[in-house]
Order: sequence, then C-alpha cells, then structure tokens
Amino acid sequence: MPDRRKDPRGNGGRGGGSPWIRVLRLRFVPASLFPALLGTAVAWKMTGSVHIAFFLLVLLGLSLNHVGLNMIDDVFDFLHAADSTSPEGKNPYTGGSGVLTEGLLSHSAVLTAALACFAATAAVAFYLAFAAGWPVLLLAGIGIFSSVFYAVPPVRYGYRGLGELAHVINFGPVIVLGAFYVQTGTFAPEPLMASFVPGFLMGAMIVANEIPDAGDDKKAGKNTLVVRYGEKRAVSLYGAALAAAYGLLVLSVIFRAASPGALLGLAGVPLAFQSWKMLKTAYDDPLRVVPVNRAILQVHRVSCMGLVTGYLIAGAF
Repeated sequence: MPDRRKDPRGNGGRGGGSPWIRVLRLRFVPASLFPALLGTAVAWKMTGSVHIAFFLLVLLGLSLNHVGLNMIDDVFDFLHAADSTSPEGKNPYTGGSGVLTEGLLSHSAVLTAALACFAATAAVAFYLAFAAGWPVLLLAGIGIFSSVFYAVPPVRYGYRGLGELAHVINFGPVIVLGAFYVQTGTFAPEPLMASFVPGFLMGAMIVANEIPDAGDDKKAGKNTLVVRYGEKRAVSLYGAALAAAYGLLVLSVIFRAASPGALLGLAGVPLAFQSWKMLKTAYDDPLRVVPVNRAILQVHRVSCMGLVTGYLIAGAF
C-alpha cells in the first residue's frame, strides 16, 4: 500500500478522479487566461469598451490550446521516457499527469484528444481573424506551433533548452497582445510592457516545475535549462525571472510606458520573495519544492489580477 505520508496531498498517488480530468491538468489553465484578462483590461483602459463575445472566444481558444498542450506534452514525454513511471515520492506539480505512466489511458487516445483541441483552437482563431483581423492568425499560429512542437519531433524545442524562453513569450506578449488586438484592431506599447509580468512569472513557474524533474529529464535527453545548468543554479534563474517581471513593471510605470495603476501588480512580490527563499533550501528535494510550485501559481494569479484591477480602475476614471 502506498505510504500517504510521502504525498503532500495526502492521497497516496498522483490524484484520484477520472483519468481524463487528470490528463487535462486544469490547475495550470489559468496561466493562459490571466494574460488574456490583462490584454482585455488594457484595451478597456484605452478605448472604454470591450467586445464580450470576442473576449469569451479568446478565453475558449486559449483553454482549448492549453489543455491540448498539456495532453500532447504528456504523450511525448511518456514516449521519450521523460516522466517517471513511479508515483511514489513524486511532486504532484511536475512530471505530467501520470495517467500514461500508470496505464490509465492509451497514448493514442490522449494524442487524438490533444489534436482535436488544437483543431478547435484553430477554428476559433480563424473566426476571430475573419471578424477582427488577420494578425490574430499570426499570433494564434505562434501559440499552436509552440504548443505542438514543445515535445514533438523533429523540433521538440523543449528538449533543446528553449522551452523556458518560449513560455515567457507565449504566456506574455503573444496572449496579451492577441487579446488586446481582438478588442482594438491594433497593437500598442503599453500592453506589450504589461505582458512581461505574466510572461516572466510563467518562466519562473516553468523553472520551478523543472527542478524536481531534472533527474528524469536528464535520463531522457530533455535538456532543459535546469538540466543544463543544474538545480542549484536554477534557483538563481528563478529569482532572475521574478526580478525581471517586477523590475520591468516598475520601470514601465516610471517611464510612463504603463499606467500607474499597473503597480497593483506588485501585490505578488511578498509571496514571490518568500517562494525564492524557500527554493534556495528545498531545490534538492522534489517534495520540499511543492510549496514553491504552489506559491508561484498563486504569485502569478495575484500579480495578474493586480494588473487587471489597476487597468480596470484606470479605465473607469
């Protein structure tokens, strides 16, 4: 019988419930939605209006793309043996959903579901491009390409030390600018500058998630930045991503590239600093990193909602 003391969730495995619910990894989907909220809030501040139907379609497309990413990453990490086959002592925030390594679903079924999600994402993108403008297709194309080829050969850029940068770009500028463009039909410097907050926080999140996976990733030839430079140096990379997110926000406001209300995005700083301090002492133990994984999710949400609130207030006055 599994030792429940080893699992920080207290359920002795990688989670109960339907395997199909598990494989979606819904806890990570808000990382796509908050940047869209931010781009829409900046558009509201600049134009005083929001096209609700377009906004909801953006959220739908992003949700479909994110669960597609989660599933296709599960499939190819499983095929490349990058995910551990043992649920014992595993960090529940890393190493995929576990449904494939535990034999609960076939990889072909999960791959089919992932491709269906990407097809639905493309359909949403084509409609929004027709209704709002062709640049939507460019940004959606970048997002879908990045999601598919993170782990899929021959590109599989996530195995070549480029995954972290791609997450910064996709979960920052690509989503924020896309959501802004759908509302305004144009691009602007302000949403770009604001986008670096969720982008770099997502970069920090990925690094924190990769640290417990470093051993399995190295065996599978998945050369993430954590594998390349080691877990200890990855702590500095995590801190640098946090500093970049908040430092660029402050500088943007100082140089009037962002609304003063955007400083509400600094609400996540105390917890971000605390998570970095925890990681400095916990990086060598996958289960001790769990509070950091949990904290950076909260940091991302609190900071993004602070930004959104700041822009909504600015738009109201």
